[in-house]
Amino acid sequence: MMELKDIVKTYQMGKVQVQALRGVSFNIEKGEMVALMGPSGCGKTTLLSIMGCLDAPTSGSYYLDGVEVSNLSDSQLAEIRNRKIGFVFQTFNLLARTSALENVRLPLLYGNGHDSRERALEALKRVGMGHRASHSPAELSGGERQRVAIARALVNNPAIILADEPTGNLDSRSSLDVLDILCELNRVEGITVVVVTHEKEIADRAQRVFVMKDGQIIDEQQVMQTPLPDSTLSQGGRQ
Repeated sequence: MMELKDIVKTYQMGKVQVQALRGVSFNIEKGEMVALMGPSGCGKTTLLSIMGCLDAPTSGSYYLDGVEVSNLSDSQLAEIRNRKIGFVFQTFNLLARTSALENVRLPLLYGNGHDSRERALEALKRVGMGHRASHSPAELSGGERQRVAIARALVNNPAIILADEPTGNLDSRSSLDVLDILCELNRVEGITVVVVTHEKEIADRAQRVFVMKDGQIIDEQQVMQTPLPDSTLSQGGRQ
């Protein structure tokens, strides 16, 4: 599904060039769950942005479903993001004065908006948040906000979810709930999941782990899968 070949990303910082990625190459198959690990500043988020078509490499090739995305126009990239990729961020990125339902509807409004309320409510139900649809982010816990963010990522039925430190702002219990949801979306629904994380507990639930340092992949690890707990989706998390 994803093929990266010699990806280099260089930023110009005044008179200084900063090389964030230094020839990164790997493949991710359809239906895999992959973790990207490494210290802060090693290039994980930059790499995830390129994989999500939010940024372009300075050099190298990125093929998504066999298509070289660096040759596409901005409008074509936006269509790919809206149709194929769901994003989950550490800071949730929810609109503060807007209900959970309206936050989840946002990606649909870039399309034709057909049945957007029904589809948004169904996405909230998938992550156990249907009963909180009318609540604003300020009325939700951190774990509930991240569930809404995952629902927003799911509303267009993407083939891929890219999650950047999705448990970074959560307590341990909420972190496990969010992790269980991502694992179930991967293993039960077949969604390809790529997670940037510092946490070994998250990496241990992936099938492969890429360890990064100084803009390069320095290690690749296969992970023995652990059984999924009882379904977390549509149950509102642990009781």
